[in-house]
Amino acid sequence: MQVQPHENTRFYRYLTTHLPLFKKALADCCVAQRRFAAGESLLTQGQQVDHLYIVSVGRVSMNITVASGKRFQLGEAQCDDHIFGEMEFFTQTVCQWNVVAEEEIDVSVISAARLSQTMIHHPQLTMFFACALAEDYQDSLDIYTQRLLRPIMYNIAHDLWIRHQSNVALGGFERVTSEAERFGTTSRVYRRAVKALLERGLVEKHDNHLTISDPLKLKAFLDDKINLE
Repeated sequence: MQVQPHENTRFYRYLTTHLPLFKKALADCCVAQRRFAAGESLLTQGQQVDHLYIVSVGRVSMNITVASGKRFQLGEAQCDDHIFGEMEFFTQTVCQWNVVAEEEIDVSVISAARLSQTMIHHPQLTMFFACALAEDYQDSLDIYTQRLLRPIMYNIAHDLWIRHQSNVALGGFERVTSEAERFGTTSRVYRRAVKALLERGLVEKHDNHLTISDPLKLKAFLDDKINLE
């Protein structure tokens, strides 16, 4: 979630009015500043979360691994005062996702114990978390559902189309392995799906980046249910 409330939320005016209080509360609960190197984990799947982290600027990625070793990448986020560990803060459960620094970043370390006491005395601050978590939940569920119910070739094409239409919070990866994991598949299957899109003339490849070759043709493909298998 971000410290800054999203302007589309129902309570945007209320949150904007109380934003100085929210920022002060976070600052008062900050117990340290820490630097993470590229590749270092801020949070690790399965760990107990005693601190939240605020990343003012920098790139991080999020992934989850199952017992078989298969990994799903949620994507890469360009942080702008993003808070991590907030879900575990409320549920008091172990960390669900690995949060990894993709470049050297400086973070503010927030004491969960201090923040808990602060929110008891200022319950209106829960509105910031409630609105942000609701938005993140909807975005994440949309990603999971899309990945689960659509074929890999469609998902890659749809992902490109969404990025063509608007800015998205989670970006992709240059590494083929990580990009394949973002679509919940293997490198071999991912490459095969990309090859099929290239052969249809729907996308172009420049180095490790895919671009749309013909937006109208790609949209027609996405709208044609016959082409989904």
